[in-house]
Amino acid sequence: MTKRTKVAVGGVAVGVVLLWLLPFWAALLVIVGIPVGAFLLLDPSQRTRLRRVSRKQLDR
Repeated sequence: MTKRTKVAVGGVAVGVVLLWLLPFWAALLVIVGIPVGAFLLLDPSQRTRLRRVSRKQLDR
């Protein structure tokens, strides 16, 4: 497995565990809040680069 696949599988596993342990709204807040917070911590130039790379991958 690639590193990206391992991260995705780990994220899904953590999401399922959080849904099981926490109330739905709290789990949803963590599952959505962490990626949004990480995106907001990027510099504007890093955000632009991330968007550009994501679009190139979608075009394939």
